Amino acid sequence: MCLAVPGKVLRIEERDGTRMASVDFGGVVKEVCLEYVPDLRVGEYTIVHVGFALQRLDEDSARRTLELFENLGLLEEEFGDPWRAAEAEQRADGVPQPGDAPREVRL
Repeated sequence: MCLAVPGKVLRIEERDGTRMASVDFGGVVKEVCLEYVPDLRVGEYTIVHVGFALQRLDEDSARRTLELFENLGLLEEEFGDPWRAAEAEQRADGVPQPGDAPREVRL
């Protein structure tokens, strides 16, 4: 399955003339192209599909969607091993709290 998944922008940089961001998807961090949402800022949420940010999303909607996807097992299906690794790290350290720094797992 190929989902559009909400994520939080952690860092923005320009790479070879293209605006790119590191985006956290509940513990899995991926590089995302921001060319369709050029005014997106660090700390905001966006919906990402196949490596492209498609639109801005409010934090509450993003968190609720991530929680729903997690409960349905869709994030594990979407991210595979990196998702399981991030989940195992969070379990080893205890239950993550809101506002905790995301755990970076490079793909």
